Amino acid sequence: MKKQSLIKGTVILGAAGIFARFLGIFFRWPLIMLIGDEGIGYYQMSYPMYMFFIAVASGIPVAISKMVSERNAIGDKDGAVLVLRKALILMLVIGGGFTAFILIFSSKLIVFLNWDRKSYYSLIAIAFAPLLISIVSAFRGFFQGMQNMNPTAMSQIFEQLGRVIVGVGLAYILLPRGIEYSAGGAAFGAVAGAFVAGIYLINRYISVRKEFKAVKYKKNYDIMSKLLYIAIPISIGSAVSSIMSLLDSIIVPQKLITAGFSYREATILYGQLTGKAFVLVNVPLTLSIALCASLVPIISEAYILNRKKEVLHKLQLAIKVSMVISIPSFCGLFFMAGPILSLIFPGHGDGYLILKYLSICIPFIVLAQTSTAILQGIGKYFCPVVNLLLGCIVKVAITSLLVKIPGINIYGAITGTIFGYVMASMLNMIFIKKYLNVKVNLYESIIKPAYASIIMMIIVVFIYSNVYNNTMSNGIACFISIFFGVIVYLILIMIFGIFSYRQIKRRIARKR
Repeated sequence: MKKQSLIKGTVILGAAGIFARFLGIFFRWPLIMLIGDEGIGYYQMSYPMYMFFIAVASGIPVAISKMVSERNAIGDKDGAVLVLRKALILMLVIGGGFTAFILIFSSKLIVFLNWDRKSYYSLIAIAFAPLLISIVSAFRGFFQGMQNMNPTAMSQIFEQLGRVIVGVGLAYILLPRGIEYSAGGAAFGAVAGAFVAGIYLINRYISVRKEFKAVKYKKNYDIMSKLLYIAIPISIGSAVSSIMSLLDSIIVPQKLITAGFSYREATILYGQLTGKAFVLVNVPLTLSIALCASLVPIISEAYILNRKKEVLHKLQLAIKVSMVISIPSFCGLFFMAGPILSLIFPGHGDGYLILKYLSICIPFIVLAQTSTAILQGIGKYFCPVVNLLLGCIVKVAITSLLVKIPGINIYGAITGTIFGYVMASMLNMIFIKKYLNVKVNLYESIIKPAYASIIMMIIVVFIYSNVYNNTMSNGIACFISIFFGVIVYLILIMIFGIFSYRQIKRRIARKR
């Protein structure tokens, strides 16, 4: 199984992730046409519970990736297979337990969390997803640890295809019974997507298993204990992020009602924030997630082999790549929020200001994710957890204080999110400097990408305005301006010396 470089792995996962995200946006478009912002609100209220499981279980794939990478680095392929087998058992226990919990306590959860009772069907529909996702996550962690991102990339595409086809199909079929039933059908798409991805990954593993010796099952408590040692702090950290969303689903609607909005108005605003704005903000975050998935095993391997220069080089490269991705993404969504939202959701462009201001958090979320992956790669598992927890406290405090003010309302939640991630990312960078004694080149990593992004946006806005004035078509103006914006940005990256064409080509081609 061939290894892939940091850039190549990021490109593969990033391309698949963006394609999957666009499939997800395609999923949202007919969904919003069918059930509107109100139905999206019911759908989104159940989603934080599903994402909470993803967060709780997320530490194990990272732990698998790290442990498989370390064993592969020293030639212990049998040990790598044993890690996967132990992890599968652990993931099935966690996933099965979560599925049972949702099925048994769904009604009580809705009452306890003060959600709209119509969100019950979405919660029940999504209940079996944790069990299936547990299998998918374990195999993804294994392949990422082998530094082969192709299986993970393809599984993401298959997962989204299953989600879109089944989710939209059921939403359409169930719509005559009511919006809440239709939202439940859409939520079941997550189960279908996980099932399809799981089938693909199992078949892919069977096809490469012949590369490894037949490994008999044996009790090895060291593997299980190390899995838990690595996974627990990572899972806690991910759970903190998910808890942010869960708390938003409780705090934001309640505080909006306190501010004078009706239940329906509060649900619609919450749907615009989570079902529209966050969906679009998550598109560039896909590249960041891909970068982190490639980064952890590569940093871990270099660190365990005591190649300090390589660790520092990969660190600088990762931060530069993260800013090259996040800064233009922020600029694009900030200055083109209205046109982009109208393009993606025709006739349902309400909430563009929410998207505009939420985009400010993109660079800070990406930096927090990248710095967390670096700290995990060098074995500092609890540090980013504490930092993110502090960020969560800041977010909850600001959200609670501002959302209930009528003139601020939903924008208070956005402000809380921004300051929460600013806190987490800055603290992570302080600890990276402490543990690795490295100083990030701010001019190369941040200022140059910012210059390139500003110039790009001036050109994009100019092209959009002229094309729109001549065609009166938002779609044509968006596609043409964004197309030229991407080309201009790539050229500016090379003009400013952020990356050269030769560097990019060499990094993609080589194995390290």
